[in-house]
Amino acid sequence: MKQTGQPISRLEGTLKVTGAARYAGEFKHEGMLYGYVVNSTIAKGKVIRIDTESAKRIPGVIEIFTHENRPSLAWFDMQYSDMDAPPGSPFRPLYDAQVSYYDQPIALVVAETFETARYAASILHVKYEEEAFHTDLKTNIGKARDPQLGMATLLKPLPPKPKGDFDQAFEEADAQISSAYWHGTEHHNPMEMHATTTFYEEGGKLTIFDKTQGTVNSMLYVCNVFGLSFGDVRVVAPYVGGAFGSGLRPQYQLFMSVMAATQLKRSVRVTLDREQMFSFGHRPPTLQRVRLGATPDGTVTALNHAALAETSQYEDYTEVVVNWSHILYPAKNTQLDYQLVPLDIHTPLDMRAPGGSTGVFAIESAMDELSYQLNMDPLELRLVNYSERDVAQDKPFSSKELRECYRQGAEKFGWSARNPEPRSMKRGHKLVGYGMATGIWECMTVPSRAEAVLSASGRIEVNSAVTDIGTGTLTVMTQIAADEFGLSTDDITFSYGDSDLPLAPIQGGSFTVSSVGSAVVKACQSLRKKLLKRAARMENFSLSQANQASIRFEKDRIVLSDDPAISVSYADLIADHNGKAIKTTKTSIPNAFKLKKYTRAAHSAAFVEVEVDEELGIVNVTRAITAVAAGKIVNPKTARSQLIGSMVWGISKALREETISDSRFGKYLNRNLAEYHLPVHADIHELDAIFVDEDDTIVNPLGSKGIGEIGIVAMAPAIANAIFHATGKRINHLPIHVEDLL
Repeated sequence: MKQTGQPISRLEGTLKVTGAARYAGEFKHEGMLYGYVVNSTIAKGKVIRIDTESAKRIPGVIEIFTHENRPSLAWFDMQYSDMDAPPGSPFRPLYDAQVSYYDQPIALVVAETFETARYAASILHVKYEEEAFHTDLKTNIGKARDPQLGMATLLKPLPPKPKGDFDQAFEEADAQISSAYWHGTEHHNPMEMHATTTFYEEGGKLTIFDKTQGTVNSMLYVCNVFGLSFGDVRVVAPYVGGAFGSGLRPQYQLFMSVMAATQLKRSVRVTLDREQMFSFGHRPPTLQRVRLGATPDGTVTALNHAALAETSQYEDYTEVVVNWSHILYPAKNTQLDYQLVPLDIHTPLDMRAPGGSTGVFAIESAMDELSYQLNMDPLELRLVNYSERDVAQDKPFSSKELRECYRQGAEKFGWSARNPEPRSMKRGHKLVGYGMATGIWECMTVPSRAEAVLSASGRIEVNSAVTDIGTGTLTVMTQIAADEFGLSTDDITFSYGDSDLPLAPIQGGSFTVSSVGSAVVKACQSLRKKLLKRAARMENFSLSQANQASIRFEKDRIVLSDDPAISVSYADLIADHNGKAIKTTKTSIPNAFKLKKYTRAAHSAAFVEVEVDEELGIVNVTRAITAVAAGKIVNPKTARSQLIGSMVWGISKALREETISDSRFGKYLNRNLAEYHLPVHADIHELDAIFVDEDDTIVNPLGSKGIGEIGIVAMAPAIANAIFHATGKRINHLPIHVEDLL
């Protein structure tokens, strides 16, 4: 039986729920020390003096590192860069006395216990020279400018050039929509906080347990910054307790841990607390404007989508925000604009569906508003403007089953029962609203390597440095490998999360299965051929005339299907190889020439029901369905888990999640899970996922498009649209608060 397509439970699930799985901050080493980071309490300026004397006198305090006594490190920006770095000059911890943002790390206290380090950090006295700063996007719009060009634009393309004459088409349109949209700052807040445990070993070798989405990325960063040999640094991330983008770039606890370990020649663990989790990247607040012009039948003739987002003073972080609009809706006259406002903050960071969940909220809310102005069903309006081709780039889609997403989602949800009149549907004293929205997310495949091995013990093993951030990567890769040999998942060992294994990209962008999975297929096929070639030469196993289809791999041997008596054991193959493992390593490199001819995207349609308490303004998402077309679904169980999780995030974005900033001090105020509101079990009701069949022979050898992000992009606008249908109030800022509906 084929393993792909089966709803197999996570192979590491038992370890996680029983507490046997160890995370980055749980590994121990003899004589290990503990570091606690000290963060700045000003938004901009200079550190004039750090008084460390009192703290150093505390028993158990080993050292206090600041910019004044840190080791000599790399000089050039490129050495501090990483796989996810935007254009600009990356942040360098403890580089000098300059403070560039509130909560910047300015010192590390190292002690024999965590509690001692934390206490010593609390009594450090720091004297600053403050400078004027700007941290509020809305009051600094006048500083907006175009993003710098750089390598990041290859993965995050800037908006296409205008087409037609938007101004004239908009002016002449029978129906016009012009609305502004806003969402505030959001932080990732995975359950596992960022931590790094660095084992200092004989000869200066380092084994680093890091909370990361890319072991190779962290290893390269450490080697480049500290001038270490690649062979002397190993980064391991066996389990990651959520990341959502926060682990794409090496965070400063990695730097601090390695710095202390190399200087003190001791093993050192540095763990950030929950408040410090707000001291690095975030989803940037973004101000958008959408203008639509349409004919009476709903055809959109003019489309303008503009966005302003924040970035730091030292890097140009960009997102693909406005491009989605024209890919979804083929208006003949378009104008798309995207600008950045540099502020005195830490560089923003990719957060689940970066740019997509932002931009789709605006265009899908505007389309809903247009549907009411035209007195059209919101779903019908989208079908009228359905794009059979990506006119924005003049390319065909590699595949697109969005129309079927609409049909299946609407049917299962019961969309036809919707009364189109706002405030017309009630359930007791609660107003009921139906809303829907379209989702889209790009499908990328990036170069990856994998190794397939028949081990000396006679077991088939597959290896890759890829991490598993809780998405089910271990399980899915094992399924893919098992199918290549016709075995069950029990017969395959997949090793991962280790920079010593074959090169893998950072885990993000919904491209892991497509990229690493393709490498696994190539490696397994290569090993299969290698084993058959060796078996064919062995006595009593005549395979020279055998058809590939007549060969069957079993748990411990290769068998000729037509005559099972003819077989060769894995032990014999190993013996024939002088007792050594038989291995092969393969690289999967996407055919860029072929792929650039197509627009590759996953699509979704979200349908949502809300109840709004007429007196209290409290909103409940009582049920929601998301229908997704994302190519081949390798594991429906882990895929559904990803999709439902994304839908919960969409509910959070629409109704709960926002980091509040006080621009007088340049600081975030709600840096804890008591005040940074996230959904709890009582907030989540009936959620369902539909996987629409989609065959894509273009995107990659697996035909998989990835689903880590497609589930979130349509949820927030669908909820906002449902709230309008329930209440008649159009709320264009997120999150939507109770007071907005009173």
